[in-house]
Amino acid sequence: MNSLVVGRNQDIYFDENYGRLYEKVENGKSEVFHFQNELGEVKNQFIVRQIPIKIDSVTYYDIVTPNGYGGPVIIDCVDSKKNELVSQYFEAFSQYCEENDIVSEFIRFHPLVGNVNEFKGLYDVSCIRKTLGTNLKDYDDPIQSEFSKSCRKNIRKALNKGVNFEVTEKPTDIGEFKQIYYSTMDRNNATGYYYFDDDYFDIILNYFRENIIIVKAIYDGKTIAQGLYFVYGKNIHIHLSGTLSEYLHLSPAYILRYAVTLWGKENGYEMIHHGGGRSNSEEDGLYKFKKGFAKNTEFDFYIGKKIWNPSVYIELCEKVGTKSSLDYFPAYRNNL
Repeated sequence: MNSLVVGRNQDIYFDENYGRLYEKVENGKSEVFHFQNELGEVKNQFIVRQIPIKIDSVTYYDIVTPNGYGGPVIIDCVDSKKNELVSQYFEAFSQYCEENDIVSEFIRFHPLVGNVNEFKGLYDVSCIRKTLGTNLKDYDDPIQSEFSKSCRKNIRKALNKGVNFEVTEKPTDIGEFKQIYYSTMDRNNATGYYYFDDDYFDIILNYFRENIIIVKAIYDGKTIAQGLYFVYGKNIHIHLSGTLSEYLHLSPAYILRYAVTLWGKENGYEMIHHGGGRSNSEEDGLYKFKKGFAKNTEFDFYIGKKIWNPSVYIELCEKVGTKSSLDYFPAYRNNL
């Protein structure tokens, strides 16, 4: 076997425990379809969700990438046999979907891995936005090379006002982080999807304590902002963060990114992945904030859609009174 990309599955989004983390959030069951033969190996991790509408007393399901990124990924492949491997995987996975009454599949391909390139012929694929990164590997001073001038200015101002930072590896308790995070969700009127409960954070500590760092911004002895980030392989993923309202004027969010960049460079990591904005617009406020740490590094973020059972898909749409051609996918969940 000859691996297509060294360590290609060595990222947290392909870890089987990561799927389990989102079972409750997605109201489903995490599964991994593992295909292997003499040509190579493909894995696809997803959440199986029951569709709450029966047709002729049959219960149907759909599948979705756990929050973040993923999709099918080639782990190993014989030289020059990639297309043949993908074709055989597709045949086997089609049969799996038929046998398990799976109607549709929604994929968020991994921007850093680029697994869309091998599987775009199997799905209705579209690039919906850019995600952003801070390249630690190729710059001796990523803060100077990747951070914008205004970003560096905000960091200097915060440091001069007395904001400092602390990085904790493999934390045993994240209670303080949760308090700050929830206060930020309240301030931003966030949807229920982002109000992760205690079970979610317990699972993170149980499965991923070795893969977590907590970054604190501290002012006058008080923690005023925190970030919870995943470290896995050579990547750091910005996951969740929050700032106390009364300290927003000190720009501690900039100190969090500054601190994780210093820590990541010192500890041999190669990339900090910030993700994208809340929308597909480059004028999106969150996107513009993240762009300040990613002058030179961006990735294409692709989604993939597949209707595995077209006749049932149409019938489900009819039952809920929506058009099967709707951009929302799967369309039958638009009115559920």
